[in-house]
Formats: sequence, structure tokens, C-alpha cells
Amino acid sequence: MNLKELLQGVDYKELKGTTNINIEKVEYDSRKVSKGDLFICIEGYATDGHKYAENAVEKGAKVIICEKDIDIKGDITIIKVSNSRKALAVIGANYFQNPSKKLKVIGITGTNGKTTSTFMIKSILEAAGYKVGIVGTIANYIGDKKIHAERTTPESFELQKLFKDMVDEKVDYCVMEVSSHSLYLDRVYGVEFCEAIFTNLTQDHLDFHKTFENYYNAKLILFKNSKNSIINIDDKYGERVFKDVNNNKITYSIEKKSDVKADNIKMHSRGIEFDINYKGEKSNIGIHIPGKYNVLNALGSAAACLNEGISLEIVKKGLENLLFVPGRCEIVTKKYNLGFEVIVDYAHTPDGLENILSTAREFTKGRLISVYGCGGDRDRTKRPIMGKIGSELSDIAVITSDNPRTEDPMLIIEDVIKGIDKENYIVVENRREAIKKAMEIAQKDDVIVVAGKGHEDYQILKDKTIHFDEREVIKELIDELKLQ
Repeated sequence: MNLKELLQGVDYKELKGTTNINIEKVEYDSRKVSKGDLFICIEGYATDGHKYAENAVEKGAKVIICEKDIDIKGDITIIKVSNSRKALAVIGANYFQNPSKKLKVIGITGTNGKTTSTFMIKSILEAAGYKVGIVGTIANYIGDKKIHAERTTPESFELQKLFKDMVDEKVDYCVMEVSSHSLYLDRVYGVEFCEAIFTNLTQDHLDFHKTFENYYNAKLILFKNSKNSIINIDDKYGERVFKDVNNNKITYSIEKKSDVKADNIKMHSRGIEFDINYKGEKSNIGIHIPGKYNVLNALGSAAACLNEGISLEIVKKGLENLLFVPGRCEIVTKKYNLGFEVIVDYAHTPDGLENILSTAREFTKGRLISVYGCGGDRDRTKRPIMGKIGSELSDIAVITSDNPRTEDPMLIIEDVIKGIDKENYIVVENRREAIKKAMEIAQKDDVIVVAGKGHEDYQILKDKTIHFDEREVIKELIDELKLQ
């Protein structure tokens, strides 16, 4: 592609060389550069791409885009921009012929509920006859085709490539989890959303954002790039979003007055029933995922689809078609008759842990046993908070390792138990052994909640990443402990 075409919409400050040249491909990792490429210097948190500009030229790069002054000799075009990440997003869109403009893109942000909401919306849109893609934490999907996801929201160039693949596969809607990191780092810069959903906001990612205000402001970016805002007005930050955005706003709630509201909620261990009210219409809906907070996820998903012109009848059908969401309040023991249940959930924040344990408590006839820990190299301030929540809401808490990464697992556990005042906890560092311990002590009518990893099928240790799928582990332990 000609460099002039790639630079359309890029705000650059200085130009050395010519723009009338053809580019083979675009790279921001110097190790992948080959002859005729354009290399964009991105200043990251671990390293700075400007250090590798000369290396990129040695490997054949014709064009360097940078934010800082770089001294490179030879017949090289150097373009200086004020923001390399925004430049990468615009160039990526140009390189793939602006695919997001050929899709309807629905974005979901918030601390919790993003993944469940994407699956709910996909199910509703498919019930309406649309082909749907997902960009999210569990995986990316193009229709029924599953594609591995490295992170919740890909880097802008990979995201544009994913949009292009969706366009090529005749996808109508792309439903995206939009993380605060991706918003702050301009990964979705230039993408216009038809609907943006705000689920909630609680403590998370302060290791990255430093302050809660920064975290909130990062989330707010999504709504300033959307035609419509779908807002959980029961959440105090939802009220703030409502005041801070100026586009068309639709609210949803359980408690407060709103445009899309739930009443007559009936909870049970296998799901939840409620009435949905919208513009004078009412419908009774039964979803297969338990938990009051999943009513809010269903309402937000319904509101976005209703605003897209889908009928309440189809919304009901789509929500009821969804049998489960991987690792989100997933009852792994459904097909077994153990006398107790084991639930796997991704809850890895204080609010997420409180939600899943409060939900499980509502349908637990016996004791509630929790198995959880905290990840390493992440926000340390939430560790004692989660320790306290797990201990207070469970009859027995089994404190264990999560993804320790470069940290000592026992030091993380010590941070967790600093928040515990009760004596109803035990420490089992090895996560498999912790799950085993919970299953060994479980009695009739007990419920075990294994929180923190959910859909993940790996564990990140200091020097390696190992395969670790809790759903597989639980099934192995059922056989090992001869529980059937």
C-alpha cells in the first residue's frame, strides 16, 4: 500500500523524506520487520520502541514513525507524530480498508459483567438472524469460530485485522469487551460504536491507573465515541456517566427508575426469572445463569438490542437460548449427583468475589465453601479486602494461589489473610490441592465456589506457564475422590 494512503488522518508534526513509496507491511515489533516495512515506535511500559528504530532499519524498514527525535542515517522516511499509539490505530484502519465502518460495533465496559454481557448480546442478535463476532476475554469469535485471545482488547493493529476478518466472513455485529487499558492506550481509537454499555465500576487495575479517578476517566472515553450510551443507573458511577456524556442515553436498573427495568425477580440454583419492562411492554424471562447481578447484565444486553430495533420477544428468546457462559458462575457439577455443587467463576476483584459469594449464598442450603487467592504483580491493595470478603461471606474459606507470576505465592497469601478477622479459613498454597481439600470436606447441600480463574486454562508461575483448567481438575478430582 502507498504510504500516502496509510497516512490519511494521521496528524504528523515533521516529515523527513518522501511519502510516495509503497509499504509492504506495518510493524510495531522490530523483531518482525522485513524489507519494505513501516515501523512504528511505541513507548511501552516494559520497553521503548524508539530504542529499536535503528535495528528495524537494518532489517529493511523504509519508514519510521516516532514520537521522539531519532538519529538515523540513510534514505529513510522519518515521520514524527505527537502520539504513536493513535497513529498506529489510524494506520491500522487504513491498512485494512477501515473495516469497523462496515460493521455495527457494540462496546461494553465496566469492572464486572463484560464477558457475560457479550455472550448475552451475541445470543440475542443471533436469535434476530444476525451473524455476530465477539472480541473478549475468553476468546474472540467470528460466528461460531473461536479464535484465541491474548488480552481482553487486542492492540489496535490486531483489532483492525480482526474487524477485517469479520467483514470478510459477512459478520453484521461485533460485540466487544472494551477494557480500561485499551481505552487509555488508544487501542480502539477511531472506532465508532453504535452502542456503549456501562455495567459498573469497582476497584481494579489501580496498579496501572494509579487512582480511581484515572480509572473512571479511562472508562468514560468509550461513551464519548458512541452514538448511544446504555447505563446501569443502579451503580453510583453509572449516575456519574449519565451526567458526563451528551449522546443518546438509555438507562437500566433493578432498584431505580429507568428505561429498561426488572421486577418480580425469582432466584434458584440453576438460574433466575424476572419480568422485563420496556416502554409499556412486559415479558417474563428465565435465564440459565444464577445471580442477581446477571439480571443487570441481561438488562444492559437487552437495552442495547432493543435500541437496535430488536423486539422484546426476540430479546427473550435470545437470553433464554444462552445455557451458560464459560467460567462465569458456571456450575461444573450439573451432570453429577454429588450431593453438593462446585461453581467456577472468574471473580478476581473484591466486588466480583462479593457478587459471586452473595449469589451462591442465596441458593446454598448447607455450607458455602470458597476457594480463592489473588494474582501476583497486580494491585496489592485489593488482597486484604478480598481476604475479608471471602471469610465474611463463606462458612469456610480456602486461601490458595492464583497466578502468582513473579511473586512468591505465600507472600501473596499472607497479604490476603491480613484482612481476615475470623478463624474460618485454611491455607493450601497449591491450587489443585486447595480445590481437592474443599471437595473432601464438602457435605450434602454444600456449595463450593472456586473463584479467580474461571475460563482460564493456565496458571502463570515464576518461570513458566502451566496448563490448569479448573473444570478439568474438578472432574479429575470427582474420579480420584470416588465421589460418584
